[in-house]
Amino acid sequence: MYTNNLDSDIQFLPGVGPKRAALLKKELEISTIGELIRFYPFRYIDRSTIVPIKDIRSDSAFVQFQGSVVSISAPAPAPGGKLKKFSAFVSDGTGQIELVFFKGIKYTMERLQVGSTWLFFGKPSFFSGRINMVHPEIDPPIVQDPSQKGGAGVMTGVYPSTEALKNAGITGKVMNRLMSKALDLTLPEIKETLPDYILRDKGLIPLKTALLTIHFPKDTQSLDKAKYRLKFEELFFLQLSLLKQKFVRSRAENGLPMPKVGKAFNDCFNALPYELTGAQKRVIREIHADLKSGHQMNRLLQGDVGSGKTMVAVLSSLIAIGNGFQACIMAPTEVLTQQHFKNISKYLAPTDVKVALLTGSTKTSERKAIHEGLLDGSIGIVVGTHALIEDTVQFKNLGLAIIDEQHRFGVEQRAKLWNKTSCGIPPHVLVMTATPIPRTLAMTLYGDLDVSVIDEMPPGRKPVQTMLITEKRRYALNKFMKDQIALGRQVFVVYPLIFESEKVDYKNLEKGYEKLVEDFPFPPYKVAIVHGKQTNEEKNFNMSAFAAGRAHILVSTTVIEVGVDVPNASVMVIESAERFGLSQLHQLRGRVGRGSDKSFCVLVKGDKVSKESEHRLELMCETEDGFQLAEEDMKMRGPGDLEGTQQSGLPVSLNIASLAKDGRILQDARDYAEKVLQADPALTSQRNQPLVQELRKDKYKTDDYSNIS
Repeated sequence: MYTNNLDSDIQFLPGVGPKRAALLKKELEISTIGELIRFYPFRYIDRSTIVPIKDIRSDSAFVQFQGSVVSISAPAPAPGGKLKKFSAFVSDGTGQIELVFFKGIKYTMERLQVGSTWLFFGKPSFFSGRINMVHPEIDPPIVQDPSQKGGAGVMTGVYPSTEALKNAGITGKVMNRLMSKALDLTLPEIKETLPDYILRDKGLIPLKTALLTIHFPKDTQSLDKAKYRLKFEELFFLQLSLLKQKFVRSRAENGLPMPKVGKAFNDCFNALPYELTGAQKRVIREIHADLKSGHQMNRLLQGDVGSGKTMVAVLSSLIAIGNGFQACIMAPTEVLTQQHFKNISKYLAPTDVKVALLTGSTKTSERKAIHEGLLDGSIGIVVGTHALIEDTVQFKNLGLAIIDEQHRFGVEQRAKLWNKTSCGIPPHVLVMTATPIPRTLAMTLYGDLDVSVIDEMPPGRKPVQTMLITEKRRYALNKFMKDQIALGRQVFVVYPLIFESEKVDYKNLEKGYEKLVEDFPFPPYKVAIVHGKQTNEEKNFNMSAFAAGRAHILVSTTVIEVGVDVPNASVMVIESAERFGLSQLHQLRGRVGRGSDKSFCVLVKGDKVSKESEHRLELMCETEDGFQLAEEDMKMRGPGDLEGTQQSGLPVSLNIASLAKDGRILQDARDYAEKVLQADPALTSQRNQPLVQELRKDKYKTDDYSNIS
C-alpha cells in the first residue's frame, strides 16, 4: 500500500520516536517529515579540506585534520569512580595537538586507542601555552568516496538549534543523520512544483536536486544553484498568490462607479491656501483613475510624516461625495482622529459637506445624531476610531473607506467596514501609512494592492537638525531646552517602553519625569506626562494641555509616535535612543518640524552601545529619508522587527528567502508572476496546472490584505 512519507508524523522517522518528535515540534515547529526537509541549514562548514596539524592556529575557524593517537592522559577518577576529563594527543607527522573531553569519556577512551587513526573536526582554542581542541567530532579516516551524501569530506550543513535540543542529544551531527534518512524516504515522492517552461526560462535546477543539494552540497557552485532555485520558488509562489487575487479583482466588474469629480472637490481645491506638491497631485490622479475604472480600488498610500496624506484623503473623499457616496476615515487612536477631524473640518469650510467625529468617548446624544446623519446621508464624511465598525453604525451609501496606519487594526476589524455598503458592492479602499515600508516588504505585505508614494515634502517644511549626545552632556541639553522654551517653543521628551509590562522602563520614565520637574521647576515651567498606564481621560487631558501650549514639556513613552501634531513643538529629545529601531526613531522625529520654526531632534545614548546601535544612530543624523532608513533598518534587524510588520504578519512564511537580502530575486519573481498571469489570468492552461496544485496548499490560503474576501 502506498504511504505518503512527506505528510507522515516526524516521530515515525527512524531515529526520532515520540520524545524527540515532541521536542522538534515544540522547539522548531517541525511536525512532519516533509516539514523537516524544508528546514534548511543557515550556514555550512566546508569539510572538503584536511589541514596539516602544523597549520592549525588558535584563531582558526572550524578545521578538519586526520592523525593517529600517540598518547592518552586521564587524571585520577573523582569519588565514585567517574572520570572528569580525558586528553588524547594526536599527530599527523607535521605536528601534535591535544584533544580534550569532559563528557562521554568512557566511550571516547574505548575508541581513541593509542595507534588508531581518525578524522577529527572542531574549533581550535589556546590553553596553558598550547593549541587544543575541546570535544571534536570523530569519524573513521577518509577512505570512502568524499562525494558520498553525509560522509566526511563534504560541506556540512549547520541547522538552527536550541539548548533544549542539544541537551536531548539532538546535535548537529544527529540533525544531519535525520535529514539524510528523511531525504532517502521522501525524494521519490517529491513532485516538481514549477512547470518545465519556467525551469527553462529561469535556468532553475529540478526541485529534487535542489533539496538534496541544499542539505548535502558537494561544492559552493551547486549550493548556490540550489539556494537560488528554492528562493525563487518561495518568492514566486508568494507573489503569484497575491497577484492572482489582484488580477481576479481587477477583472471583476465590482467597483462603485465614480466618474465625476464634483462641485465639493473643486470648491475645496480652489480654496487651498497653497499649491499641492507634484507628488500629491500625481497620487490624486492615480486614485481618481481607480475610482472611475469600474473596478474596486485597493490602494496603499505611503508617505512620510507631514507629506500631506490627510489632504489627499480629503480630496479623495470629496470625489466620492461628488458621485453621491459617503466616505469614512478610520484611525487607530482618539488623539489622531481628533486631529484629523480638526484639519478636515478646516479643509471642508469652503464646501457644504458635513463631517462628523465618532470615537469611544462620543456622548450618547451626539452618537445618536451621528448614526441618524450617516443613515439619512446628511453626513458626508465620518472620521473615527474602531467605533466606526460597531454594528449600530450604518451608512446610506458608503463608497470609500480610508484607513490610516492600517497595521494597527486587526483583519476582522477591517472586514466589518467592507460589509457596511448598502448595495452589496464593497467600498473603494485607501490604506495610508506614515511608516516607511521598504519596497520588498511592501511588495509582500501589500503585494495585492496598488502602491502610491508621496515622495515630496510640502514647501516651507524645514529639515530637522538631528544630534547625538551622551549622558555627560545633560547640563548642556537642559540649557538648550530652556533657551528654546524662552523663545516660546515646546519640547517632547520620549522614553523607551519596549513592552507594556516592563517595570524597569516605567521606573526610568518616572525617574526621568521627577528629574525634569526638578530641573524645570514650576513656576515658570510646566511639565506634563503621558504613558500607557494612565486612563484615556488622563492621557487626553495631558496631551491636550501640551497641544494647547499650557505645558512646555511633554514627557512620554512612544504613545506620541502616531499622530500628535503640535506645530509649536520644535525639540524632540529621545532618551536611550539606542533601544529604538530606525523606523521608530524616524517616526518620533517627524513629530517636530511641523511649524515654521527651526526644529531639533536630540538622541541621547547610553554609555555602552553596540556597534550596530551606534551605526543606526549615526544614520539618523545623516539622513531624513524615511525610505532609506527603513531599508537600512530591515537589513540590520530583519523584517520581523519593523514597526507593525511582524514576520508572522507576512502572507506566507518564508523558509529560505529573506526580504532584507533577496530583493533582486523578489522583484524578478514578481515580474515573472505578472508575466504568467497576463498570459493566463485564471491559470487554466494545461501547462500551468503544477502552479494551481501548489497554490491549493493551505499555506497560500491567506487573508486578502485589502478587502478581506
